Amino acid sequence: MGTVTPKPQAGNPKPRMFRLPEAQGIINRMGFNNDGVDACVKRVRQSEFWQNGGIVGLNIGKNATTPIEDAASDYVTALEAVYETAAYITINISSPNTQNLRALQGGEMLRSLLASVDIARKSLSDRYSVRKPLFLKIAPDLDSQDIGFIADLLLEFGIDAIIATNTTIAREAVQNLPFGTEAGGLSGAPVRQASTHIIKLLNERLANEIPIIGVGGIMSAQDAKEKMAAGASLIQLYSGLIYRGPKLISQCADALKTS
Repeated sequence: MGTVTPKPQAGNPKPRMFRLPEAQGIINRMGFNNDGVDACVKRVRQSEFWQNGGIVGLNIGKNATTPIEDAASDYVTALEAVYETAAYITINISSPNTQNLRALQGGEMLRSLLASVDIARKSLSDRYSVRKPLFLKIAPDLDSQDIGFIADLLLEFGIDAIIATNTTIAREAVQNLPFGTEAGGLSGAPVRQASTHIIKLLNERLANEIPIIGVGGIMSAQDAKEKMAAGASLIQLYSGLIYRGPKLISQCADALKTS
C-alpha cells in the first residue's frame, strides 16, 4: 500500500491521471495523496486480510512540504509508524510527482538517508524483536554510474531488495499522443524497455546479492519472462492490470512456472 507520508496531504490538483490507450500507457501525477501514515496503519490493522496473517507491504515517502534536506526525518517517522504492522517497507525515493524527491537517489543525500533509516531500523528491530525487510524503489531515468552507486549503498546499509522501477519522465514514445506531454510519471508499456535495462544493470552489479523486483511495462506473460531473464527475482504489476485485467496475474504466474 502507499505511498504514505507522515502527515496527511491532498496530493496534486486534479486532473492528475491520464490514460494513453494507443501506447498502453498511463501518466499520473498523484503526488502521494493520502490520509497520513497513522490513518493507513489503523485501516490495515482493522482489515480482515491483515488480521488473518496476510502479507502487507507499505511504501513510505516524504511530505511535499518537507524540505529535501529534512527528508530523512520524514522517512524515519513513517518507518517507526508502520514497522510493527508492515511485513516489509519500501522506501520510495523515485516518484517524479514530489518536487526534488528524485534528488535523494544520488550522492550524499542517499547515503545520509539510508544511514538514518538503518539506525532507525536497528532500534525498531530491538524494540519489536524482529528485523523487517526494507526495499528501495528507484527510477528508470538513471545511468550506469547512478546504478553502480546505488547498488554499493544497498549492500553497505543492508537493504533487503530493490524495486526497479518507478515511472519515467521520458516522453519520446508518447509525445505525439493525446495527453502524451502531461506532467507526471509514465507507466505501462512505454517504460518496459527502460525498466528492463535498469534491472540488467543492477543484476550485473549486485550479482544476486539481494533480490531485484522487476516492475514496469509488464503487459503479457512474455514481458514477465523478460524481466526475470534480465535478473529479476520477483515482479510487480499495476498498469498491466488496467489494460489486461486480473487474468494477467495467472498468465504471468503460469508462464514463469514453465520457464
